Amino acid sequence: MMLKVDNLNVYYGAIHAIKDVSFEVREGEIVTLIGANGAGKSTILKTVSGLLHSKGGSIEFMGEQIGGIPPHKVVAKGLAQVPEGRRVFTQMTVEENLEMGGYIQPGNQIEAGLQDVYKRFPRLQERRRQTAGTLSGGEQQMLAMGRAMMSRPKLLMLDEPSMGLSPILVEQVFDIIKELHKAGVTILLVEQNARMALSVADRGYVLETGRITLSGPGRELLNDEGVKKAYLGG
Repeated sequence: MMLKVDNLNVYYGAIHAIKDVSFEVREGEIVTLIGANGAGKSTILKTVSGLLHSKGGSIEFMGEQIGGIPPHKVVAKGLAQVPEGRRVFTQMTVEENLEMGGYIQPGNQIEAGLQDVYKRFPRLQERRRQTAGTLSGGEQQMLAMGRAMMSRPKLLMLDEPSMGLSPILVEQVFDIIKELHKAGVTILLVEQNARMALSVADRGYVLETGRITLSGPGRELLNDEGVKKAYLGG
């Protein structure tokens, strides 16, 4: 098992945001967490990546407990997160952003990492000397994904990658997700576009007010009447 989350409980002050959540991600899978705004999807990712601390439960990555360790050490173990809202360094160039993503790599590996990202995202190579703040939303999303890939992650966590993008760019982002998966990257995807997420996912979990209420194969959940009604507009 690549990632195993067991009975996770997370609080914001007195607010019990995540309640006994358990799920797992096997090597080579795309697993998605879907749910309404405020359901707790991003909170789970932030807790797994070490940005938030849980008040109970365990997080195991590659057979090792990682709950409570600092985020940079989580990245060094092979787990990278693309944050909601992209969060690129707007005053830095595209290439400087990518180099920041590779900070844990040996210096002689950075160039190879850059070339790999540029091969996957040719637009970034065209814009490599441009400051990130001048990129379009879609280009910034590509940059955020490329920056995470610079750490050569075993597991890539994507937090709302389609947020704020036009339908055509959403299609492009999901094509990239499928390409990364084909290249051997395991993916944990948090996404409000439930239809798109479930269509690419091996398995999915439905989150409601901090609890997992349903889980199953992505295609099965796409055809579940309750999921259709709540999240797919059908």
